[in-house]
Amino acid sequence: METKSMDPLAFRQEVRAFIEQEADESIREAGRKMTSFFPPFDQCMRWHRKLHARGWSAASWPEQYGGPGWSREQKRIFEEECRVAGVPRLLPQGLGMVGPAIMKFGTDEQKSRFLPGIASGEDFWAQGYSEPNAGSDLASLACRAERRDDHYVINGSKTWTTYAHHANRMFLLVRTSNEGKPQQGISFFLIDRLDRPGLEIRPIIGLDGFPEQCDVFFDNVEVPLDCCLGEENQGWTVAKYLLEHERGGSASFAATFGMELNRIRERAAELGDGFGGILRDDPVFQQRFTRLYLEVAALDATESRFAAMEKGSPESGPMSSMIKITAMETLQRITELAVEVEGSPTLTLQLAALTVGAGVAPEGPEQALTVMPKYLNNRAATIFGGSNEIQRNIIAKMLLG
Repeated sequence: METKSMDPLAFRQEVRAFIEQEADESIREAGRKMTSFFPPFDQCMRWHRKLHARGWSAASWPEQYGGPGWSREQKRIFEEECRVAGVPRLLPQGLGMVGPAIMKFGTDEQKSRFLPGIASGEDFWAQGYSEPNAGSDLASLACRAERRDDHYVINGSKTWTTYAHHANRMFLLVRTSNEGKPQQGISFFLIDRLDRPGLEIRPIIGLDGFPEQCDVFFDNVEVPLDCCLGEENQGWTVAKYLLEHERGGSASFAATFGMELNRIRERAAELGDGFGGILRDDPVFQQRFTRLYLEVAALDATESRFAAMEKGSPESGPMSSMIKITAMETLQRITELAVEVEGSPTLTLQLAALTVGAGVAPEGPEQALTVMPKYLNNRAATIFGGSNEIQRNIIAKMLLG
């Protein structure tokens, strides 16, 4: 594309102009009212389709699969401009997770069948990993698929399946054999339709009052044999590759956290410290803010190193675990500071005001509207994607022996 030959300033201006023209108020409102890693669905997917029309939805994908062919610097500029403009980040399940796994392990037929719909936003994929008794310890999953003639039959359940009630496709891990170690006998499936008989999706209301997660139940659900990504019983290899993208490769945590810190600093310049001064000048606030600022800077440098690594290499697994630990613990400290800065106005749950397009004004300052929901949602940040305790075990095993 033409952007390859552009200098950084010209490219930044191009991105900024595109966002200014295409991101309408509804899309921007969705960006402002994000209460977790996952933005309001309808507006996010509309923004996805607008980016796809420009050729920019799959920013990290190779050109052969529909990516724009950007340099690392262009990707960074694009991410920065999106965060500054406050547009919602694109959902990662397709673009940042199953998409790269299909590129790595898929057949030519699977690539041509599934990748275009991910890039365009026509398809949305839910992630079927966690189960009621298999979350951080994924190797103990019990959802089972049995071969019967020309198809598999799936029985079991998945939980904490983000936006499954919006999805038309799902990737999931199932047990196809009980032989060998727990990690063996697991297969990675691509389900192309979620309206199959016996498949039921039940939304879960989160602490922020919205149905983001879901339970998914499989009761003799039939799927074709060619739904398997990679070899049967070798799904653990696919899952580990995908988890590297989920834990450290699907988005820039540092860019998002930097914007959150900027908002905290701006509010601290507007609010009093309770003793006649400005909170921004309080030495305790300054110390905590500076420590978080340095943590985000270190995370940014680590993400840059990880971006240059070949995914699936011996070094990339522990590095993705390190990013996951650092990013999620830093995020929790950022949300804690945000609650303390805003104070009591964060305590009121305002579902109507948080709903995009409702036209309901918030009680109290608008800046406080999402602070408590973000804090509550991100209590789970050190659990989802593999708990931080498990990540430390991975680092100890792979780096320290």
